[in-house]
Amino acid sequence: MTSKHIDLLDFSELPAPVYFRYADFDAHRYASAHRHPWGTLEYSAHGVLHMDIGGSRFMSPPQYAVWVPPQTEHSFNSHQPINYRAVCLAPPMCQDLPQQACTLAISDILKAILKDFAARDVKIPEHDADKRLAQVLVDQLQQAPIHECYLPYASSPGLLGILEALQAEPGDNRPLAEWAAQIHVSERTLARRFLRELGMSFGEWRQRWRFLAAIEALDSQRSIQEIAFDMGYSTGSAFIAMFQRQAECTPEQYRRSHLEARKV
Repeated sequence: MTSKHIDLLDFSELPAPVYFRYADFDAHRYASAHRHPWGTLEYSAHGVLHMDIGGSRFMSPPQYAVWVPPQTEHSFNSHQPINYRAVCLAPPMCQDLPQQACTLAISDILKAILKDFAARDVKIPEHDADKRLAQVLVDQLQQAPIHECYLPYASSPGLLGILEALQAEPGDNRPLAEWAAQIHVSERTLARRFLRELGMSFGEWRQRWRFLAAIEALDSQRSIQEIAFDMGYSTGSAFIAMFQRQAECTPEQYRRSHLEARKV
């Protein structure tokens, strides 16, 4: 299937210190590598955001946004339809935000402001009430918990091979001991490598990947039960419990809200 290029903002500088952009992208859309003088919070209200920033891959679900500092090269692609939101900040507004690309946990207040602005198509806050909301949003960003990456990637060949195998088959339930034997190290050594290189355990990484894969699978016609089996769960209830812990809603609620958002 042919990918279609996304139109980029054609400003040399932002028309206001805080500028908002909203778009509903179909699957297989992309923006080639580019940079601009302002910082951008890239967010998907529904769907998984896929970005490459400075040679690092970022994937984040709707509970997180990707922060791209000014003058940082980045590209974007959508594997599925997504409700895209961007907050562009002039350089002086970026001083108290991270100087490196990262994922930021998005608060309910921030989500609500973005949803409200998107519904009213507020690109530049002009009314006093909207200016105050925009300032609250910036304050929330400055306080947002920082994660280097929601789903980090390894650099060492052995670990990278395991991650690529899991990505190809998210339902692979082989325990850590079997993966360790495959690359000729002990289970304890492999567990330490996960923590050292990725900042999380093997189990946590696999669960995060399954959650991201499930979000994309929910855009298909497959049943919740079928998706649960594809993700390696022996029962639909175990899958639903995992999804609800991550998304704070059931897979069916997520699917319904995604479809409703695309109708707007």
